[in-house]
Amino acid sequence: MRRRVAALAVALACVAGLPAAQAQVGQPLPTLVTAELPALKRLGEGRLRFLGIHVYDSALWAPGAFGFDKPFALDIRYAMTIKGRDLSSRSIKEMKGIGFTDPEKLSRWEASMDKVFPDIKPGDRLVGIHVPGKEARFFSNDRLLGAVADPEFARAFFGIWLDEKTSEPKLRAKLLGQAD
Repeated sequence: MRRRVAALAVALACVAGLPAAQAQVGQPLPTLVTAELPALKRLGEGRLRFLGIHVYDSALWAPGAFGFDKPFALDIRYAMTIKGRDLSSRSIKEMKGIGFTDPEKLSRWEASMDKVFPDIKPGDRLVGIHVPGKEARFFSNDRLLGAVADPEFARAFFGIWLDEKTSEPKLRAKLLGQAD
């Protein structure tokens, strides 16, 4: 519950352009992503809301069944304004919530995300690719934003949405195609 309240505070502080952007359901992945991983298929998608405020829509793409031992892409289409530093900070809080607690690693990971994540406005799209045993790569539309070359970071970052200990289990189930 505390995580939801903290996330709500960040979301409310970041809201600038309401009404929210419309969902882009069914939109294909960016060309750079499909060129690298042509076998990806959408497993599921879901919407994150806080107290009725539309934060983002997301979709999980994988070559078949989901697994952290396989490549996959997480596509997030934002409906509100959020600073890149706020994305990094919130990501670290969520990583702690699923069990990643080494302060040195978390500090290093936050600095890496700060370099990669841009400020977001309604309608912006970020796609993260999980490269098992290697890294996480981040794209905005058809542009590579950067990568974090650390397999443990990749597991922790995508675990925010896909780990069994996620703070949003209903969204996880939708992304994995396990719920309507």
